Amino acid sequence: AWTGTRQVTPEGLLPDPFLACAELGLPGPARLHLLWVVAVNTGMLRISRGLATTGPLTLSAELPHRAMLEFWDGVVMDVLDRADEGLTGSAVVDDHLAEMLATMYAVSDGLSTATLVKGILQSHEVACQARPAEMRALSVSLPGELDAALSLLGYCGLIEPSEAGRPRLTPLGVWAVRQDLIREGHDAPTGAEVAVFADLGATELVDAIIKRSAAPSAVTVWLESRPPETAARELVRVAASGTAGQRGTVGTILEELGPEAETPLREALQEPFLWRYAASWLHIRDLPAPALTQEDRTWIAVDTLASLAQLGRTAEAIREFDALEPGEDLVRLVEEMAAADHPDTIAVLDLLGARHPDATVAKASRKAAMKSRSR
Repeated sequence: AWTGTRQVTPEGLLPDPFLACAELGLPGPARLHLLWVVAVNTGMLRISRGLATTGPLTLSAELPHRAMLEFWDGVVMDVLDRADEGLTGSAVVDDHLAEMLATMYAVSDGLSTATLVKGILQSHEVACQARPAEMRALSVSLPGELDAALSLLGYCGLIEPSEAGRPRLTPLGVWAVRQDLIREGHDAPTGAEVAVFADLGATELVDAIIKRSAAPSAVTVWLESRPPETAARELVRVAASGTAGQRGTVGTILEELGPEAETPLREALQEPFLWRYAASWLHIRDLPAPALTQEDRTWIAVDTLASLAQLGRTAEAIREFDALEPGEDLVRLVEEMAAADHPDTIAVLDLLGARHPDATVAKASRKAAMKSRSR
């Protein structure tokens, strides 16, 4: 209605965005640009021969609910697609926006901004292999950037404050994020389906993940339902007496916890099958911990491959092995693994002997397995 018929720039944009913002009551050109792009892409506006005119889409209260939801789905897709070009003003938030919304989808009561910041920092550190100096600078700037991003997402109708003041998805936001998850081929259980995992014990949660009967979002719900120290202590208890598959699963969950879980991880330094993981966890968070030797790192490599094999991820185990050393050093690594004091050493060597595509590595693995058996 405001646009009517207007001349636009060669790029199809309004020539005077500040005037338009003043007339529309918008806070700035960034929000105007977002609105304009969405209006054009959804068909509310049509641009042709240097003019913007009313498009074929007309919204009214008489539209069927399904048609309105389809329009809303298109709007959200358009908004999220803009993250690749810079949606929120924060490159880091944009990079992890879909992941953050998926995490919020899993927790209906909302997540604190501190939890969201921590999740983004952890994802960025892993995905971008960020150096400590970059992470320290980002930990200072990210809270403010996230607040601005949440404000924009609230303006878009995706986010609202919960009764406790924590950001959460609006009902329409829940629907739209679920549509997006399903479209991308991800698991998207309803809130009621995920909520049942909050009351599981750590052993039950880990077993459900191993059996693939738990959605990835179940971990977020489980961790949010108990203090970090309690969650870590329960998980450590499972890993200390469990299989390599259970240790690997627990290790993945523990990566979601920050320094507030230090005490149970420090206690885990006394556990024979877990202390190396605990030391690594502490080191990564710049907390005092024992140094790991090359033999310790080799033990962890054996445990990691055993874990992946027990979880039925054999191909991933082979890729993980190949990534440990340059190609010409893999035979040497096989010999080091054969000397590791690990209960699954022979099983891992058998796997490499049977499945590794390099004939030299496979032969060395079979030979090492035979020697290990004789010992």
